[in-house]
Amino acid sequence: MSWKIQLLTFNILLLLVTGAAADIYRYVDADGIVHFTNDPPTKKFKLYRRETIAIKPKSGGPAIHSSLGQIIRHYSEKYSLEEGLVHAVIKAESNYNATAVSKKGALGMMQLMPGTARLLKVDNPLDPAENIGGGSRYLRQMLDEFNGNLDFAIAAYNAGPNAVKRHGGIPPYEETRTYVKRVKQYLSTYRQGGTNL
Repeated sequence: MSWKIQLLTFNILLLLVTGAAADIYRYVDADGIVHFTNDPPTKKFKLYRRETIAIKPKSGGPAIHSSLGQIIRHYSEKYSLEEGLVHAVIKAESNYNATAVSKKGALGMMQLMPGTARLLKVDNPLDPAENIGGGSRYLRQMLDEFNGNLDFAIAAYNAGPNAVKRHGGIPPYEETRTYVKRVKQYLSTYRQGGTNL
C-alpha cells in the first residue's frame, strides 16, 4: 500500500472519529501495511494521536491537559519566544490544523518535516502539544542561529538555515519571501489584538 493511500485511510479515519473523543492507535504489520484504530485489539497498536491536547512532563508525571492557547503560552515561555510569533507561524503554516500534511511531507500545526521532527525528538508530529513544542524549539534555534534577526529566522524556518546562510539573508524564493511577509503580518495582528485561544 503506498504512503498516499495510507495517509488517505488515516484522514478518513480521523473524519470518522471526529466528535467521538477517541485516541487513535497505529500498527505497521509485517507487509508494511499501516493500520489505524480507536479501539486497539492487541498491544501491537501504539498510541498515534491523542484526541485531547496534553503536555507530557519530562519527569514522567501525568500529562497536563490544556487549551491550545495555554500550550502555545507554555512553549513560548519555555523557549523565550513572543507568544504572538508562535501563533503567527502556526497560522501561516497550517491555519491551526493539527492534521495538516504538506505536499513535501511536513506535518502538523507547525509543519515539521519528519527529519526535523526526529532531531527535535518529536515522536508524534500530529500531536498538537508535541508539534508546538518541537516547532517552538526549532524557531528558538533559528533566532539564536541568526542573532535574533527575525526576518532571517522566519526565512530559515521556511527554507532552512543553510539557504539563508548561502544567500546571506532571505533567499530569493518567492515562497519564502511571501512566507516571511505573511508571518510578520500575522504577528502584527496578534500584537495589536491578541488571539481568541
